[in-house]
Amino acid sequence: MQIDKHSVVTLHYTLKDNDGNILDESSDGSFCYLHGENNIIPGLENALTGKVTGDELSVSVPPEEAYGLHDAERTQSVPRHMFPTEQTIEPGMQFHAEGPEGQSLLVTVVKADDDTVTVDGNHPLAGVQLNFDVKVIAVRDAEEEEITHGHVHGPGGHHH
Repeated sequence: MQIDKHSVVTLHYTLKDNDGNILDESSDGSFCYLHGENNIIPGLENALTGKVTGDELSVSVPPEEAYGLHDAERTQSVPRHMFPTEQTIEPGMQFHAEGPEGQSLLVTVVKADDDTVTVDGNHPLAGVQLNFDVKVIAVRDAEEEEITHGHVHGPGGHHH
């Protein structure tokens, strides 16, 4: 069976940057997603379309087809008092914040001093070329409930 819209795909992957550093990999040997529902980055999803169980591929995904280019306007300095006073704030820490339209954003601390904290609202992999080594483990048709919900359900169904 070929991977197409509404296929449930199980794969093993290793993700590296351009220097060969491993950024992520499927921890238990496999990762499962619903194809065609924006559950993975577009560049990888496009490369997997038409593949079958057993296929192995290396895919290099540019930032524009992954987490986008780094946007300098998503970095800003905010008053230190907006963070927990009992906590030491250090670069690399991440916090949930509210965006301009009320959406939840994950921000990463870039710099902190006594008065201000500079945070970056870009995805940590924005602007990064992503290099995947992928093996397709299994492909099956999605169940109607998975299609309706837009994601894969595990054994025994899914409880919301």
